[in-house]
Amino acid sequence: MSNKVHLGHTARKRFGQNFLTDHNVINRIVGAISPDNDHVMVEIGPGLAALTEPVANAIDKLTVVELDKDLVARLQEHPTLKDKLDIHQGDALQFDFSQLVEEGRQMKVFGNLPYNISTPLMFHLFEFAEQIENMHFMLQKEVVLRLSASPGTKAYGRLTVMAQYHCQVMPVLEVPPGSFTPPPKVDSAVVRLVPYKVKPWPCKDVDQLRHLTTTAFNMRRKTLRNNLKHMISDEEFAQLGIDATLRPEQITVEQYVAMANFVVDKQ
Repeated sequence: MSNKVHLGHTARKRFGQNFLTDHNVINRIVGAISPDNDHVMVEIGPGLAALTEPVANAIDKLTVVELDKDLVARLQEHPTLKDKLDIHQGDALQFDFSQLVEEGRQMKVFGNLPYNISTPLMFHLFEFAEQIENMHFMLQKEVVLRLSASPGTKAYGRLTVMAQYHCQVMPVLEVPPGSFTPPPKVDSAVVRLVPYKVKPWPCKDVDQLRHLTTTAFNMRRKTLRNNLKHMISDEEFAQLGIDATLRPEQITVEQYVAMANFVVDKQ
């Protein structure tokens, strides 16, 4: 008996599709997601339903957001899924996830995210963090390393700061290329993001935090002073107790929030 799911759909390069086909990995991911009826379960990009089927089997209703019209048509005709799915055909990057929340039920969001949309999609989802219980994403391993990085490491960057501002980040498992059809050229990993109910470092204006971290990391080789001099003076850095001669990856999330709040107050 082969341990692979049969595929009747050819992966399309333009959507960056590599389909998950390893049952052991699928079971472990579904276990991590832990589907239940107490949450609005939301899958982004169900693809060929490798995760969709086992998750839907465990619950009454599953909401999916899928861009590919052909895949939507397949899901609508699927013998066991068609009655369980609430399908939204469209671009997850533009999607208003708050419309899915129901009284007293937060969302659990999951998906196997194509590399080209993973970062913008997470930034988009962070806007709905208050309404999300947790998120489980299959990503390129390097993206999971960036999400979970510590200050002072090469992987630490603007995505790290924004993700760790909004969420607790926990790598769940690594997924080798052989778990997919066709096998991708890179390693993948699953990450769990749990939005803070109470933020450890509240920011007065998240747009300002995003702008400031983007500006700081635009030139990683330069010092914080060089990158932010038009926003924060040497005296102000001293006032904040932040060493402006450090590079952007040496600055903690808490310090980025302190700088953003300072800039907001100054305005």
